[in-house]
Amino acid sequence: MARIFTVDEARSLMPAVLEHARAFVAVRADLAELTHDLRHAGASPLGGLPEAKGLEARMDEILSWFDAEDIEVKGVAPLLVDFPAVLGEVSVRLCWLEGETALGWYHRSDLGFPGRRALP
Repeated sequence: MARIFTVDEARSLMPAVLEHARAFVAVRADLAELTHDLRHAGASPLGGLPEAKGLEARMDEILSWFDAEDIEVKGVAPLLVDFPAVLGEVSVRLCWLEGETALGWYHRSDLGFPGRRALP
């Protein structure tokens, strides 16, 4: 069974979430630049195919941390993660989006991102 987080438990993980998110965003940017350069110029200061494969592996490694913590990755550009939770006997996801500095949002599990609301 998937882990169910309290708001406090999810917030206690936010320093690590932010650290892994910063690393992911940096690697994602490098991979985007490297891929673009290779497609359009045939070369890149960031390397070639071996370096691209290494960046892809690093992205997978970072994302596996979220999985190991039972945090759901819902998107990677921008990075969007959900913490399964229950608020007032309703199944929800505590929701963090790349660029936010704290965990301050949730949505009902059956509504997804469009149902996003500020945490009470």
